[in-house]
Amino acid sequence: MNRSSIPRIYLSPPHMSGLERAHVADAFDSNWIAPVGPHVEAFESEFCDLTGARNAVALSSGTAALHLALQLAGVSAGDEVLVSTLTFSASINPVVYLGAAPTFIDSERQSWNMDPSLLADTLAERADQGHLPKAVVVVHLYGQSADLDAIIEVCGQYDVPVVEDAAEALGAIYGQRQPGTFGLAGIFSFNGNKIITTSGGGMLVTDDDWLASRARKLAAQARDPAPHYEHSEIGYNYRLSNVLAAIGRAQLGVLADRVAARRRNFAYYAAALGGVPGITFMPEAPWGRSSRWLTTLTIDPRTFGADREVVRLALEAENIESRPVWKPMHRQPVFSRYRCAGGDVAEQLFRNGLCLPSGSSLSENDLERVCHAVLGVHRAATHNTART
Repeated sequence: MNRSSIPRIYLSPPHMSGLERAHVADAFDSNWIAPVGPHVEAFESEFCDLTGARNAVALSSGTAALHLALQLAGVSAGDEVLVSTLTFSASINPVVYLGAAPTFIDSERQSWNMDPSLLADTLAERADQGHLPKAVVVVHLYGQSADLDAIIEVCGQYDVPVVEDAAEALGAIYGQRQPGTFGLAGIFSFNGNKIITTSGGGMLVTDDDWLASRARKLAAQARDPAPHYEHSEIGYNYRLSNVLAAIGRAQLGVLADRVAARRRNFAYYAAALGGVPGITFMPEAPWGRSSRWLTTLTIDPRTFGADREVVRLALEAENIESRPVWKPMHRQPVFSRYRCAGGDVAEQLFRNGLCLPSGSSLSENDLERVCHAVLGVHRAATHNTART
């Protein structure tokens, strides 16, 4: 069969609820098209209700939210910011925008997120040197929270603010709360591949009223109160449009369903592939519940019979999109000059890790196709080994 004739299975495509059209039509009918309006205000309010945050500021992207959060945490040129190394570059870029230097912290195996012990060692070392970092950015990977109690506690000992990159973790739980609401500020993404989407957009949440007010001002070109356009500081064009906020409101209403669907995907994969030698799924840490935004696993080539890249290419040959786990930031050419605490865990996860299709609209037939392709690689490898 021609590959192009087989329907493509995407890694994490948008999943519309059917309610978006009515909200968008309302935005058009009311002529609120600009980056202000009732849907923006309602989206922020409903996001607070869902997450338990005191304030939410709807923005053009999660990267914009992180940029503002770090600036308002006091990060500026010459400062150091400690950041998870196993993440996407958008977690690091705002640090560099501000002229600061990231220092990368390795993962721990229990959640694949920032290692609190390495963080504690790094903070103690900086304290001894008399030069503490300006902030810590902890990333919650693939729908799972980092060990927030340990991270918040050690940062509190040194009075270093924590900014949470929860772009991948909306709908997850740490204890009884949504990750992203523990630090000075948290950021979320509504990119097209996230668990809910506005096509592009983000949210900054914080319990600090001053920080939220300042974020709103800076995101709207830092316009001062005046009948004319008055500016006393540099701002940004970062506010979310009313049209996109309308989409977000409809998406937010089905978040629980989307989490349930993604967790069902994981359960299917775990049942079908969990017993295959060499396959190990990203564990669910005991401190909370993962949204399983993406189902991720590692493949040990010695026992599975083939490496991660062979599996990825076999899936692609069947018109199935998969993707390696994030390449650690300390291994990225653009960030190679910065320091890293540890790194071996993140490097191993990248070397062996694979993200499987995880969209909330996947059918059982889709899931079966993915598993059939993975099992086919294992069977072929086992057969070839037996022959030799």
